[in-house]
This record gives sequence, structure tokens and C-alpha cells, in this order.
Amino acid sequence: MSQNVHRAKRILLRSGKSPYDVVPVEEALHRDVIATNSGNLIFSDAAHKILETPGTEVVSNGIRTDVAAAGRINEQYDAFVVPLANAFRPSFEQQLQRLTRLIGKLRIPVVVLGVGAQAGLDYNPARLKPMEPTVREFVSAVLDHSASIGVRGEFTERYLKDMGFRDVEVIGCPSLFLYGKELAVHKRAPELTAASRIAVNGSHNAVRRQGLDRIIRRTHERYPHLRFIGQNLSDARQLHWRDLSDPNGRVTAMPTHPDHPMYQEGKARVYIDPVTWIDDLRGFDFSFGSRIHGNIAALLAGTPATVLCGDSRTLELCRYFEIPHRLIKGLPDDVDPARLYEEADFTGLVSGHHERFERFTAFLDRNGLQNTFTHGDGGAAFEKRLGSLDFPAGIRPWNDTDIASLTTRFGWLYSRVDELSKDNTNLKRELARAKSGATATAAPSASVYRRARRIVGRPIRRVIQSGRG
Repeated sequence: MSQNVHRAKRILLRSGKSPYDVVPVEEALHRDVIATNSGNLIFSDAAHKILETPGTEVVSNGIRTDVAAAGRINEQYDAFVVPLANAFRPSFEQQLQRLTRLIGKLRIPVVVLGVGAQAGLDYNPARLKPMEPTVREFVSAVLDHSASIGVRGEFTERYLKDMGFRDVEVIGCPSLFLYGKELAVHKRAPELTAASRIAVNGSHNAVRRQGLDRIIRRTHERYPHLRFIGQNLSDARQLHWRDLSDPNGRVTAMPTHPDHPMYQEGKARVYIDPVTWIDDLRGFDFSFGSRIHGNIAALLAGTPATVLCGDSRTLELCRYFEIPHRLIKGLPDDVDPARLYEEADFTGLVSGHHERFERFTAFLDRNGLQNTFTHGDGGAAFEKRLGSLDFPAGIRPWNDTDIASLTTRFGWLYSRVDELSKDNTNLKRELARAKSGATATAAPSASVYRRARRIVGRPIRRVIQSGRG
């Protein structure tokens, strides 16, 4: 009998980190484990939990697409699962091309969960026309390795079918299936008052260009217990380090900016781990804003939420899951969350959830993937393991001047400087050896360049090759 008969199935999951990885805040920001947006971890953690069964091990790939690792992936894994959000957008084209090259070299199944195309609220795909060849190549490569491709909603389904693809299934986003077919969302208070705890979220684009800044300002004036929950890496770095080096640092109307009143009052957060994010939202009465996964986090916590849609990626997902939503375009500046709360109807979201869950698990079945709710313990072991871990709390605005606060931050910085100093010393030695042993056709190895680039933060290959290093 083959020695591999009883080997557990191993799934490589595209994600920034494993749900079980407890990463200190400084390290999480340094490594960017949220892949620039903490909303990514909401759906990747959900996918991890769903796919983890007694006979299946799920391993995070750390979000990096290493085409050269294809051989190792073929040898060590039985499937590559790729949860995606709005991947069909111009700014993601290069990453999509790298993913396509990797998939083309794989011999194992590749399953895409919930990919979406990004356009305006009118669902006009014209802006995506220049990248259509890239999308075609990606979808073709995926379908060479799977029975179908799972998309977020109606717009993406039509977009791909208009290209001629037929094996396209609308499955929404895995995030809302974190607890399987169970989803309980209800209003805990008859109405919102000044004493209500309200969470608001939004992107820099919504704040800067779509009027969300005025809505946040008016809400902040009316509701003393308002909290803004950011998601970008730049938001987190502003809160923890007061780092304004990112272009987003110019958006002073963002509550994560140190000049904003909500920052100064300690009323902003960014979460590195979905478990702490969802747990904190259990104590709120309502959530609203333009971030789809910020509001999904609230719904998973059982907290009512309304999405302010500004593009197709949020709109098609809200329509599919029947999440209460309004178009941000045309909303009055004085829109009151109490009115949004009053108008929000969660009947369709809750009553239709079971059917949507069955559709999602049927998609997994067709693509050869088991799920914990049908084939395992319903995620009990997953939740128990998470409960035993001590995750960092949400990142708060850095308004502290106490020694403990300074010691933690500067202690980490000192350790990084020491590490980089040692790396720099070792690199100089390696470069000296490379130069002394170089021939007319030889050059230092690629690993030398990678390490040098990490240390000095600039393209160093040309410097070394020109002899100015």
C-alpha cells in the first residue's frame, strides 16, 4: 500500500497570514500581513476555517506570488485556493499577471473564491477594456485547473460571460459564511439615540471625493460614542506611529489622521486580526460606511449595518446577500445613522442565507473541496484554538506620552536598527567576496540584490554593477 494513502490533504491558501498567527502590531505593520487592507483577512480567515476539516490542512502562502515556487507547490500541496476581492481592476493587473503565470505552472487544482470586477455604480466595464487580455488569460488558466470560477455577484458574472466564459458561478464572498448557515442579525434597540454606540468606516476615496467626510463630521457632532474603523495599512501606521509618509497622509479629513478630532479623542481603530475586530463590534448598536468588509464584520458580530455603496464591487455584493445599502452618491450631508438604522431591513439577508450557503458549499463540492460544516466539526476546533490565543487589541491613536508607550515602540525600532546593522555588515562581506571572485561574465547572486534592496530601500543592482557600491 502506498505510504501517502493516509496523508492529510494539504491546501495552499492565498492569504496574508494564518488565522492562528499572533503577530505583534509593529511586526504586522512592518510585514504588511493585511496586504494593505485588513478587510482581506476577513475573507481569507473565513476561507481557512471553512476548508479546515479533519483530513485537511490549510497553509497560508503569505500573500506573495512566487512563480518560481510552482514546483514545490506541486509537490507539497493538493490544491491552491485563491480568495479574491476586486481583483479585476487596473491597479491589480500586474499581480493578476503573476498569479496567472504561477497557475500556468501548477498541476494541482486551483479554485478561486469570490473574485470581482470593479467599475462604477452603472456597471459599465469600459474602464476595464485595456486589461481584458489579462483577465482572459487569468480566467482561462483558472478554468484549466477547476470546474468553475466563483465570482462575487451579478456584474462580474455578466462581465465574464460577455467574454465567452460559461463556467462562472455567483457565490458572493466567503466572509459571510464564517459561521456556516447561521447568521443572526437583529436590532437590539428600537432606535438610535445620542447614547448609542455607532461604528463608521470608509475609504480615503469616499472621504475625499464622495462626501463621506461631511457625513462623518455631522455624525461625530451628534453621537459622542462614534468610532471610526479604518482598514488601510496607512491608517494603521498613522494610528500607531503617526506616520504620514504615505500619500493618504494628506487626507486630513480621515479620522485616522492625527489632526482629526476623532483621532485626538481616541475614537479610531484598525484591527490586525478579524477575531478582535468582530468581537469589538458585538458591543455596538450599528455600523455604516463605504467599506464592505468593515460592515460584514459587524454583521458577523450580529450588529446591524448599512453599506454606503460607491462602486460595483460593494453594490453587487450587497445585492447578492441582500445587505441593507444606499448609494453614497446623492446622500445628503446631514444623513442621520438613526434614519439608516430605522430603514434597514435584514429579512432578506437572514432568511436567504441558508440557500446562499448551500450554493457556496455546492460550488466547493464541484471543485473537489470539503468544508468543515458538512465534513467536519462545524469549525468548533478552529474557534477553540482561536479562543486560546492572545491577539493584540485594535490599534488606537497614539496620543500617549507615558514611558510604557514610548518604550514599546522605540524598543521595537531599536531591535530593527540592530537587525539591519547586522544585515548590512554581512552584506558588505558577501559583496566583497562576490567582487573578489567575479569574472567578466559573473555577477553577485540574485539573493544578494534582494537582501541589499531590503536594507537600503532602493534599486541596488545598477549601483553594484557600475562599481559604485
